Amino acid sequence: MALVYIGMGSNLENPSQQLHQARESLELLDDCKILANSGLFRSPAMCPPGDTEPQPDYLNAVLKLRCYQSPHQLLQNLFNIENRQGRVRTKTWGARTLDLDLLLYDDMQMKDKQLTLPHPGIAQRDFVLAPLARIDADLKIPGQGRVSVLLNLLSANHAEYVGEFHA
Repeated sequence: MALVYIGMGSNLENPSQQLHQARESLELLDDCKILANSGLFRSPAMCPPGDTEPQPDYLNAVLKLRCYQSPHQLLQNLFNIENRQGRVRTKTWGARTLDLDLLLYDDMQMKDKQLTLPHPGIAQRDFVLAPLARIDADLKIPGQGRVSVLLNLLSANHAEYVGEFHA
């Protein structure tokens, strides 16, 4: 059994509905149970340097799960949920219907062709740290530090809490 944190994001095709539907799909996964959710946060899209194509703001959330699946099995299930909800992978950091990221899997640190844990960039992304802090500000990200400290180190925090998930 592992404690797992999943990051969720959407900025296309009714983002709050996309996140709600993804949460429902995660609730149906075998051997996983949602223990907590951060509620919804709004943040500006993260665009690559030099990209001038505007994107709508993102809605983001983090879910904490108890899970008996392996990290790679869970990652495949996340990809399956994204695909069912119309995720198209055409552009790095492009707009998307749904993005599900395996952020943390217990205190595991690993890197292979498919998966890096903790998720890369986690300590520099307010749209991940702010929702994580709402669940557990004292959570330690392996090799990086406590969530609350990392969030305070960011030069700007644009992730704005906008409310709970709605049915």
